[in-house]
Amino acid sequence: MTAPGPLTAPAQSLPLEGITVVSLEQAVAAPYASRQLADLGARVIKVERPGGGDFARNYDSTVKGLASYFVWLNRGKESVALDLKSAAGLSALTALIGRADVFVQNLAPGAAERMGLSAAALRAGHPELIVCDVSGYAPDGPFAHQRAYDLLIQCETGLLSVTGSADAPAKVGISVADIAGGMFAFSSILAALYARARTGDGAALSVSLFESLTEWMSQPMYYAMYTGTPPPRTGTSHATIAPYGAFLTAGGGSVQLAVQNDREWRRLCDQVLGRPGLADDPRFATNIARVANRSELHAEIESVLAGQAPERVLELLDAAQIANGRMNAVTDLLDHPQLAHRWAEVDSPAGPLRALPSPISLAGGAEPALGAVPALGEHTAAVLAELGLSDTEISSPDGAGAP
Repeated sequence: MTAPGPLTAPAQSLPLEGITVVSLEQAVAAPYASRQLADLGARVIKVERPGGGDFARNYDSTVKGLASYFVWLNRGKESVALDLKSAAGLSALTALIGRADVFVQNLAPGAAERMGLSAAALRAGHPELIVCDVSGYAPDGPFAHQRAYDLLIQCETGLLSVTGSADAPAKVGISVADIAGGMFAFSSILAALYARARTGDGAALSVSLFESLTEWMSQPMYYAMYTGTPPPRTGTSHATIAPYGAFLTAGGGSVQLAVQNDREWRRLCDQVLGRPGLADDPRFATNIARVANRSELHAEIESVLAGQAPERVLELLDAAQIANGRMNAVTDLLDHPQLAHRWAEVDSPAGPLRALPSPISLAGGAEPALGAVPALGEHTAAVLAELGLSDTEISSPDGAGAP
């Protein structure tokens, strides 16, 4: 057996070149954070359960037999399969963490602590280590041990109360709570890496989905706090800005438009509606008045737009410099002209897949990495070899583990 050395990261001209991340992760939040780190050049070693791995691998099979969630969240990572219920598997994970810069985990409440993987335990021997725990709720509150999923966090934070139509709430169609948590974990880790570069000290970080989405709910909270009334659900309209949202045009079509100030409102009345006098109507002269009289406002606007084709309305809106958009389906987004130059390919167990690089902007024109999507356990043998171990040793009867 060879003596273990430090884990090495691939040479890349990216900001996190030389940084190694070990992630004990599943689903969305922590994988999204660690994928951002991989995009910036970090080496991310994803530890998974033998036999099944991250359960997001099995959410669907729509991407050439792979799960759309997993493909999105796990490119650029190395997959190491370890049985953490075995002494040998847990020992291998501890050795990996001991040679890493960052450890990320989003296990069920209390699971990391029971395995001896709390931030305090890990940093006692490695004070330079950055540990980021991602949870549903903060560990110092009464919900600390509550299991949490995206829909439940959307409900608890009141997001559903402001999303949907007046008749019915609606869940946001993407995993917005997980994404919020993943992005705050990502930015927290970047800040900790920056601080460590100056002080040499690591950090114990804790990010919760509940607090992350609550931050995004701050505007509705301020509205409710100081009016005593929560903002209403308004469909595609905006609770505090008008006109804003979908408006019917000829042939049953619609356009989306957004007026942000009274100058734009005057241009809309004059150049798009051809009714300049409407701008000074007391019901609509200010944004507060327009919101209070939203139904009448929509009726006045649609009385003009309903006689014009949506393409013509969009032309008029563009000419008047009024923000507007189309109601695209996801299939329309795939062919959006703004993305035409962005599409690239990544490797995967199912062959090449289309992918979009991260929208992160890097100095010097550098492009974020676009690594391959790993097969379960694809890198187990190679990573264990760096520790001076073999997969045979880990899976031997006395080692009691099966990678």
